[in-house]
Amino acid sequence: MEKLDSIIFYNIDKAIRTYRNYAQRQLKANGFNITIDQWLIIKAILENPGITQNEIGDLAFKDNASVTRIIELLVKSEYIIRNINSDDRRKTNLDVTESGKEIIKKVQKLIENNRKTALKDVTKEELEIMNSALLKISKNCLNAKK
Repeated sequence: MEKLDSIIFYNIDKAIRTYRNYAQRQLKANGFNITIDQWLIIKAILENPGITQNEIGDLAFKDNASVTRIIELLVKSEYIIRNINSDDRRKTNLDVTESGKEIIKKVQKLIENNRKTALKDVTKEELEIMNSALLKISKNCLNAKK
């Protein structure tokens, strides 16, 4: 019987969860009142003007209910605002406020340091191979016949 730590997908998931927990602890330790998921969603809105909630969910790997909940918190924290879509009043546009842009800027340096810590002793060649392999895995799963 194979051991968990010999299963590549277990190790990928473990690495991601360990990194996210570490990154979240760093945010809290440095006095930021924002979660990794909130940061991801602000960043997605900032980088993709006019993005829909479904598209945000796809980018952040979150279901619609989670995205809605996070957006509510971000509106309450005044990091984003909702504006009525001028073409379709049933839709809203999400925009990042100045304080939202500011928190992204402030957190960016910490995020870069977190990545540096996580990738310590991983060579550029190893990163390129790993990135290529992960992209192939994603492509294989997306293109798999049901």
